[in-house]
Amino acid sequence: MKTLFQFIILSLLLPSFLLSQNNYDKITPLTVGEAITDSLTSKSVHIYTVELDSTQFVFGHADQKTVDVVISVIGPQDERFGRFDFSARSKDTFQFDTESAGTYRIEITPFEEEEGTYSLSIDHVAPVAQEPAARVDQLMMEYTADDVPGGSVMVMKDGEVIFQEEYGMANLTYDIPFQKNTRHNIGSTSKQFTAFAILLLAEQGKLSLDDDIRNHIPELPVFEDTVRIKHLLSHTSGYREYLNTLSMTGKDISSQLGMDKIIEIVQNQPELQNKPGEEWNYNNTGFALMSEVVKRTTDTPFPQWMKENLFEPLEMNQTVVRASPGQVVDYRSTGYGRSEEGTYEAATDIAGAMGAGGIYTTMDDLQKWVNHLIDPKIGNKMMIEEMTNPFVLNDGDTTNYGLGLFVGEYKGLDYFHHGGADVAHRSMLMVFPDINAAVITQSNNAGINGNIPNSVADTFFKEYLEEDVEETGDESSEDVVTFEYDPENFEPLTGRYELEIQPGFILTFDRDGNRIYTQATNQPEIDLTATSDSTFTLAGVDASITFHLNEDQSADSLTLHQNGQHIAHKVEWNPSMNELDEFTGRYFSEEIQTIYNVAVEDSSLVLKNYQMDDMEMNPGNIDEFSAGFPMGSIEFQRSETGDITGFKASNGRTRGVHFQKQELY
Repeated sequence: MKTLFQFIILSLLLPSFLLSQNNYDKITPLTVGEAITDSLTSKSVHIYTVELDSTQFVFGHADQKTVDVVISVIGPQDERFGRFDFSARSKDTFQFDTESAGTYRIEITPFEEEEGTYSLSIDHVAPVAQEPAARVDQLMMEYTADDVPGGSVMVMKDGEVIFQEEYGMANLTYDIPFQKNTRHNIGSTSKQFTAFAILLLAEQGKLSLDDDIRNHIPELPVFEDTVRIKHLLSHTSGYREYLNTLSMTGKDISSQLGMDKIIEIVQNQPELQNKPGEEWNYNNTGFALMSEVVKRTTDTPFPQWMKENLFEPLEMNQTVVRASPGQVVDYRSTGYGRSEEGTYEAATDIAGAMGAGGIYTTMDDLQKWVNHLIDPKIGNKMMIEEMTNPFVLNDGDTTNYGLGLFVGEYKGLDYFHHGGADVAHRSMLMVFPDINAAVITQSNNAGINGNIPNSVADTFFKEYLEEDVEETGDESSEDVVTFEYDPENFEPLTGRYELEIQPGFILTFDRDGNRIYTQATNQPEIDLTATSDSTFTLAGVDASITFHLNEDQSADSLTLHQNGQHIAHKVEWNPSMNELDEFTGRYFSEEIQTIYNVAVEDSSLVLKNYQMDDMEMNPGNIDEFSAGFPMGSIEFQRSETGDITGFKASNGRTRGVHFQKQELY
């Protein structure tokens, strides 16, 4: 099954040469409500046309009977409205808003030259809704049927609910739809509750944010630098991230996991990944340990303490901390992902999630929580301010995270927010304190479009938000001029670039005729649009790229603009087969008690572990490779004589796990 970026609707200007070069099999008129069945060969391009008015909302689907298809939507001026490719079988949906009246083309091509049968249908065409509630219904149309996992959307203003609606199914096995009293797994949205609990204990004088964590959990190891509670709440501790670490061992993160194992992971860590407070690295370990701090400080189990000291005082009577995936939670939704065949499969929750996640709650209870964040009912406003002020690093720089909450600006409005993603549940809570407003979305559909919360905010709070202005040097959006770019100029920029912040994560840039695109490690291709000779936007993703051009118009590095500015350097090492053979062998990590074998298969290095699928290793810098999760990046180490002695593996949140090469007899 193909992996996806969080944002999966891809868009780009489609070159007008598509039709002129006659590289299509057939053009077929399409009628709304009519399903057409056809077969693709490996090189097929099928084009369907439909006449549409301006400002229309269009929703349809392709039923991938025996072939995985890619759906592209092209407008009357050859503009691409979307490129949709979610699953390998069953239904792939598509939706878009028209801009001008005319003939729209839906292009169907096979994924990776597959062959087989599909059917295509446009199911719904209507004017783009102007009334906010109706617009949200359009945004959620894909998740509305009685055979798909769905979700809930709530919008608040001045403490009151101005919109709330449930969509789709909470449980597919028993045909239970989402209802107002459905309990949702909010995943990491839970972190703000844990942070508030610690601040409440600090207000009561039972601990301090400056406490050494070992004052509360003394069995944690002594490192050169002191790890304090504030570091754990701000993702700056330097501890290994326990879920990513366990994933390296091949362990199913839905299987039973106790606090003793989380503590053991930290105990086995040879050194901190960074000096505490020096850098931000999202980390569930800190918040899991905070649940243990609450337990030991109060001599009360974390779920019970949260109920008695937080949920009950706020009258959040339907909110519970799920201590383990096996705990029965009444009226809860079940999480679903897509199988290889495109069908929905039930997923188990992440184990050991208390503190970092694990909360089930209702939309009504989340309304009470938002009102508490705006006007605290327990504790005080200073505690909320501490949660929502950016954390200050050792060097004086600030992060975009406070304590348990992300903080920032959205289209001119200050806001704080936190999303959650358990195995298959998805959550978002966004609060705009200056206008006393909030957007809350919850879903049990792992593939839900991550843009929906922002789109809901755009719909309901348009009058408060600044309009996006194209970077043309002119503030008037009416005068925006599309930058004209010759795709041949992209040739010197093609290649692989590795992110500094996450070694082993490679952005590959390439060109196919007039199409320019990028592909991140283990992610689908994403089209690029040039905004200048050196700057490009990623279609469907809130991100852009700036290449640092040399005099010859090539580039040795770039900056990825996405939640900060991230440098990536070009890598050009292409090892020979003889060089690849040098890396083969058996490698063992004492820290995580895990063995990997490295072998050459089909002219590539492959990483093997008997509990996981094989992972192809792609070369980066010399002696460095990138692989699929959970290994991420692999940096081989050599002795003074140049022999391979082992490697260090990193996957972003867990870095530098050492594997020693084993002598085979």
